[in-house]
Amino acid sequence: MADQTPGNGTTLLRISLAIFAIGLVAIVAIFAVPALSGDDPPLWLYLTAMIFSPLGFVLAIVFALLSGRRAR
Repeated sequence: MADQTPGNGTTLLRISLAIFAIGLVAIVAIFAVPALSGDDPPLWLYLTAMIFSPLGFVLAIVFALLSGRRAR
C-alpha cells in the first residue's frame, strides 16, 4: 500500500475548484455587464462560462471517485 502525503491527493480538487470558480465568475459577469453598461456580454464570456463551470464540476466528481475508499 503506497502512502500519500496529504497535499498530493488534493491537487486535483484545488484545480477543479479554481476552474469551477472561474466559470462562476464568468456567469456573474454575464449578468453584470448588461446591468452596468447596457451592452451585450462578449462571446468569450459565454464560452468561458459554458466550458469552465461544467469542466470544474466534472473534475471534482472525478476527484471524489478517485479518492473514495475501495471495498474489500
